Amino acid sequence: MPARNPRVNVVLEKPLYDAVDHLAKEEGVSLSTAVRDLVKEAIEIREDIDLGRLAEARVKTLRRSRALTHKGVWG
Repeated sequence: MPARNPRVNVVLEKPLYDAVDHLAKEEGVSLSTAVRDLVKEAIEIREDIDLGRLAEARVKTLRRSRALTHKGVWG
């Protein structure tokens, strides 16, 4: 039976492997789950950084004369 989720093989340097292994044992989860959670967290952080950059760019191009007021939007 094929695996339910796609799989990936990763090669880690020994200190990084030891750190992930320590986290997994500390949290009482498998090494695979610890790596998955760390990857999810890293992606969320990258998304936050990208959204922050987008927001900064939009603030620089904002023309207040064309912006909607709170009252104009929500009545």
